[in-house]
Order: sequence, then structure tokens, then C-alpha cells
Amino acid sequence: MNVVVRGSGVAGLCVAAELASRGHTVTVSDPNGGPGAHGCSWWAGGMLAPDCEGFAAEEPVIRLGRTAGAWWEAQGAEVSRRGTLVVALGRDRRELDIFARRTANHRWLDRDGVALAEPQLSGCFDRALMMTDEAHLNPRATLIALQGRLADAGVRFTTEPVDGERIVDCTGFAARAALPDLRGVKGEMVVLRAPGVSLTRPVRLLHPRFPLYIVPRGDGVYMLGATQIESGERSRATVRSVMELLSAAYALDPAFGEAELLEIGVDARPTFPDNLPRLIDVGGTLYVNGLFRHGFLLAPAMAQMTAQVIEKQETPELWHEYHA
Repeated sequence: MNVVVRGSGVAGLCVAAELASRGHTVTVSDPNGGPGAHGCSWWAGGMLAPDCEGFAAEEPVIRLGRTAGAWWEAQGAEVSRRGTLVVALGRDRRELDIFARRTANHRWLDRDGVALAEPQLSGCFDRALMMTDEAHLNPRATLIALQGRLADAGVRFTTEPVDGERIVDCTGFAARAALPDLRGVKGEMVVLRAPGVSLTRPVRLLHPRFPLYIVPRGDGVYMLGATQIESGERSRATVRSVMELLSAAYALDPAFGEAELLEIGVDARPTFPDNLPRLIDVGGTLYVNGLFRHGFLLAPAMAQMTAQVIEKQETPELWHEYHA
């Protein structure tokens, strides 16, 4: 089948990859030409962390997310399977106990265990949780490499609108006019270069008001994120949010105080009321949307479900009937 995929963020490229691997002719249409700072995929943390997300997310996020690492590796992505370290400052120790009760696939580390896992944090925490089965990747490098791989495999990329036998819309928050239940959840992120910091895996610092994750990008670069604000605003980072992110990073390790501020990113995550993604047919166009904060974690499963719909297999799990 000749399929046109609208949007070249993580959802669009995953759908294109899945359909192309099944023999469909695929064209990706995006006026911006490809992945970049115009979309929230560019600002993603890149954590493949279903167990951590299980603290607040619904069960499908955990179950479907556990398949993401293998899917990305099959696409040639460099996936680091070193787990996630979860810590809390002394005044927030209770948060760590609550997190442990609500999640699975972890083991407790004592002070020596923390020092062994991340020497940078030696002496900083007397206990932590290691989420043993989790992984992470570099979102920007992964998207760019996937686009190149798809182009080499015959997927056409264009900045012009085109027609096909089937249209799959993966434009995220830009599709809100067709999807009335879609809302924006604003996220603000910071990218730092901190040569004095040497973390080897994502670290989550629990806090009752502004939890923080820090993801290593290599060469001393780290992504810090992210706020979660009910707003469709896509272009304004507030001083308060950035200060809270930076303060939390400094509390984790004072070495971040000497870091170079490289980027401040803002975008609105496309989100449905239940915070789960959906496949919805509206007027013959198949919408893949609502990935919320789980883009790289759930886009592979959503791509596979999209193929089920196009190939007229069984109705996929996250299919949603739309009634005008």
C-alpha cells in the first residue's frame, strides 16, 4: 500500500519504519523537512524507562514500553542498557520509599552500592534504587540516523503535502483541531555541558514538587528535565522553572554549578485526558497521537498497532472510536 505519513517526529519516523519493513511504499511529509527543534521529540529525554514511569502511568505504558529497547536496537539505534538510578535528598527520603512501593524491577543500593554504580555520587546518598531493566538513547542522534536509514531504504521525504492510499497523521499537538480531546502539557528542559560530571546512566532525583531527571548525552553533555505544566504554550521557558531544574541538579551534585548552559527547550506534549496514546480514524485519516511524555518509549508499539490497522488485522489495543 502507498502510505503517506505526516510528521517526522518520533511517532512519524517509527510508523514509517514499521510500515516500510512490511513492504509498504512510504512517503513522509513534513514542512520542516525532518526532525528538529520544531517538535517535542527533539527535546525528549530519551529514557526507555517503563518501570520508573509506572510510578504514575497506566499499565499499558509499562507493558508496551518494555518492548521499546529491542525495537530501537532493531532499527540500528545505540541503546545503553545501564538501568536508571533513583535517589532522594535527605529531607525527601520518604519519596524514595513511596516510589519503591509503586514500581517494580528494582533493587536497593546502600552507600557503597551507590558509589560503585556512580562514583560521581560517592558519599552523596546512603541508599538508592537501581531500576535494573531500563535503558536510554540519544533522541536527536537516533532520529537523524533513523531518517537516513529510511531514506536509504527507499522511504521518500518531502516538505510538500502529498496524497496516498492511506494517510497517517503523526503531527502531535498540531493536530488538535481534528482531535478535540487533545491537550498540551508544557515541558521545559535544559541542556548543559558539565566536564566535571561523569554520570553513566540516567539519574532521577525525587522531589515532591519538581522531580528531576538527568540523562547523559556523552562528551560531558547532560539533558535536565522536565517541568510538567497544563498548558499548550510552546515557546516560553520561565525563570522559575529553569531555576528549579538547575537548583535540583546542583543539589544532586554541586559540580553542576560549573556547567555551561547550552540550551533551554520548551514544547507542548500532545496528551489525551487519560494520558494514554490513541489511534483514531477521522474522516479516513489515521491519527497516531497523545504520546504525552512517553514518545520514544511508546512510539514503537504505536507504530506496530498502526500497521495492524492498515493491514486490517485485529483491532489494536489503543484504538479509540471518535464520534463527531
